[in-house]
Amino acid sequence: MEQSQSSILVVDDEFSVRDSLYNWFRKDGFDVIAVESAADALRVAQEKHIDVALVDIKMPGMDGIELQARVNAIDPTITVIIITAFATVETAVQALKQGAFDYVTKPIDPDELSHLVRRALEQRRLSRENTQLRETINKLVDIDTIVGESDAMRRVLTLIQHVAQTDATVLILGESGTGKELIARAIHANSHRRYCPIVPVNCGAFPENLLESELFGHEKGAFTSAHERRTGRLEMADGGTLFLDEVGAISAQMQIDLLRVLDSKEFTRIGGSRSIKVNFRVICATNEDLEKAVREGRFREDFFYRINVFTIEAPPLRARRGDIPLLARHFVRRFAAQMGKRITDISPEAVRILVDYDWPGNVRELANAIERAMVVGTPPMIRPADLPVRTQVKGTAGGGDSLEELERRHIAAVLERTGGNVTETAEILKVDRVTVYNKIKKYGLRS
Repeated sequence: MEQSQSSILVVDDEFSVRDSLYNWFRKDGFDVIAVESAADALRVAQEKHIDVALVDIKMPGMDGIELQARVNAIDPTITVIIITAFATVETAVQALKQGAFDYVTKPIDPDELSHLVRRALEQRRLSRENTQLRETINKLVDIDTIVGESDAMRRVLTLIQHVAQTDATVLILGESGTGKELIARAIHANSHRRYCPIVPVNCGAFPENLLESELFGHEKGAFTSAHERRTGRLEMADGGTLFLDEVGAISAQMQIDLLRVLDSKEFTRIGGSRSIKVNFRVICATNEDLEKAVREGRFREDFFYRINVFTIEAPPLRARRGDIPLLARHFVRRFAAQMGKRITDISPEAVRILVDYDWPGNVRELANAIERAMVVGTPPMIRPADLPVRTQVKGTAGGGDSLEELERRHIAAVLERTGGNVTETAEILKVDRVTVYNKIKKYGLRS
């Protein structure tokens, strides 16, 4: 247990007791704050992170029992240990019934109190791990939640099932927005590591020096702004999965450092000297051609072969157009629930536009387009005019790109949106009703 990460609040109106406890625990490496009144203790509890509070029962003004209740109201995770004279043991038992961890009697035995504090910190650690476990399980991605029935996606799902049961390092390739992180989470969720966290790191989002600190963590004082010890992502992923997104952005030096960690399963924090052992699975993702980067000397060959044990390619959306209606309706259901809107479907014309569009931003762009359509659309369904202009203009495969054809489709879309109301259509198009009637006749549209 790393005691320097743990903070203790001592509350006692007797200077000798307060000073002794302060020095005992400071010597043991704890961060200690000592105050003489309940009022000061409440102020500290509101302003600082406290792990354990050592509270004397008999104090002027507010006693330890009331202070315990108020401290727990501020932060229920603070563990309270009661300090009491022999004559007030019965009161201490009452404090236990109200949630105190334990009590110790005066005169205080340092070894006994130190043992109590360590047991309290261990209980806190286990409680946090259980909470983290529940949160992790709630976020698990099952294979069935990946939407797609195309041959390309069936191949991906099969590969996920094969590799999930192993600890093999996985490299997920694909354009931006194709769902590489979703695939990584599905692999983790179906592995034996699923009850430990998956820790994502967007390697392209950090400069090299910050990425090093993000991954390895640092000791207090390791550099100018290192005011306290920080746990890195490598340590957080212990037992679970480390997901390195945009791995192609990692510098050559960082590749060397990571290669050493992947081979030895141990590392040292920045500014530290103690070797920390870790056991995690690695999943990487990139939209770059790493083989080309290796040939050009922009990516280390040894690191590439270390992460490229098992490869999964996430297909672009244009390569699985048959999945577009499924995905679009999936997003309609999601955003309808989030927005409280009664839009339940997509019109056939709107579906055709979605299927015809090439989606350079892939599934992420489709999700954004459906969200926008849900905002401007009206029940019961999304219509062509609700879609972003770029999809209406570019989604023209099989329909021609002439100005006349674009005009025909746009008028048809607005007519569909207005339910065939010519007056409302004319207002939207900023033309008179006669022009709309002429266009309807010219293009053979239904009003």
